[in-house]
Amino acid sequence: MNWKKWWPKSLLARTLWFTLLAVFLAQLIATLIWYGQTKQRDLEGLESASASMANMFASTVTFFQSLPLEYRHIVLDQLRNMGGTRFFVSFNEEEIRIDPIPDSQMKNTAVRVFQDVLHEKLPRLDVIRVEFSRPETLQVLKNGILLSDLPRSWAHYTLSLEPFNPPILVVQLELAENEWLYIAALLPAPYVTLEDEIITGQQILFLLFTTALLLAFTFFMIRRQTKPLKRLANAANALSLDIYQPPLAEEGASELVTATRAFNRMQRRLRRYLDDREHLFSAISHDLKTPITRLRLRAELIDDEDKIDKFNRDLDELEMMVKGALQTVKDTDLHENLTQVDLSELLRSIAERHNSPTVKVHLPDVQIAPMKGKPLALKRCLSNLIDNGVKYGREVTVIVSDHPDGLALIIKDQGPGIPAEKLEAVFEPYFRLAKDAEGHGLGMGIARNIIHAHGGDLTIHNAEAGGLEVKVYIPRLLDE
Repeated sequence: MNWKKWWPKSLLARTLWFTLLAVFLAQLIATLIWYGQTKQRDLEGLESASASMANMFASTVTFFQSLPLEYRHIVLDQLRNMGGTRFFVSFNEEEIRIDPIPDSQMKNTAVRVFQDVLHEKLPRLDVIRVEFSRPETLQVLKNGILLSDLPRSWAHYTLSLEPFNPPILVVQLELAENEWLYIAALLPAPYVTLEDEIITGQQILFLLFTTALLLAFTFFMIRRQTKPLKRLANAANALSLDIYQPPLAEEGASELVTATRAFNRMQRRLRRYLDDREHLFSAISHDLKTPITRLRLRAELIDDEDKIDKFNRDLDELEMMVKGALQTVKDTDLHENLTQVDLSELLRSIAERHNSPTVKVHLPDVQIAPMKGKPLALKRCLSNLIDNGVKYGREVTVIVSDHPDGLALIIKDQGPGIPAEKLEAVFEPYFRLAKDAEGHGLGMGIARNIIHAHGGDLTIHNAEAGGLEVKVYIPRLLDE
């Protein structure tokens, strides 16, 4: 099972999960400590109450043993007609079968104490049976007669505690052959139910209520604190596309204020750097145009035609390098506002420029979900890539894989491809494989810079079936 798939990703979700885990562990540890202390105290109290009750049982046995046989049933009938006592007592000719309740530490402790005390107080009795039974299955007087079969006045007030119906303690002592003394009673409060619960239902409801209250408080607190952090993350994602976005408000915790202030300072420095770079290249362009023109005029004064041609070729190359440098700066400096870009329509407009009887650009029959970006820059990038494919391969196929987190494009042509050792060199300025006079060797580098500015990546490799494959990945981080 891939547990990372279910692991929370946002700071708010992780904080809530960790808070829930901390509350659970804290309550678990506290409950175990409380249960250990309470359990020990309850066991000590149960032992004391059981010993006291066992002494009463022993006194009851001694009392009935002191009576003549013919008076024992008379005394029992009088007690039953009067409403009984704390105990239900009967003389039986056989041992009554008892359906015991499940063993537990509380039950075993009570049974052990009763047996020890009764054996100590009644040493002449060899057989003493101690057990607990449920009221609905308790048999009395003889096997086959249930407690519910007796008149209510005989045992109702002694053994019934509706609606709880706790387990009933039954002690059977063999006084003589075919003569058993049967004593049944309820344990005194608070041990009457023999409960052995670690945590009660009311405690569970209280824990759930306090945990929900704590999670709600944590949710609103962390959500309030993470808003500036989310704005900072969105601004950092948009920085490469919009260097002129307004500065962020410095608010939130002190650490967030420090991070926001540092981000605003970094953005101002980057903005100054880009402005200075643009001004510098504009100045270079302006300053170089005049001497180049002056040199062309002076070249015309040279008498040697060969020297004039060589001089003009050098000037043409110098002018091409200046124009190429300026083009690189302009094409990678994306002074556009972020907007929703319909890449399906953009690809169709590029394909329409090339489609003819001899050239074909195949587009996928899928609708690409709009995404945030700089439309002119993306059009320039994809135009460069498709133009190269058309120029060297005559036929271009575009494959689209659209995902919620990003868009992947594969642009395949039918051309000769690129030597493996020069796959990365084509991204360098002024590097060209073709020998024609078209282009300056800047298109691939500009295309990669534009994709990098959108937070994506652009790679190329030779296809196994021939031709070149250009893979473009553009994330949708700015859509969030």
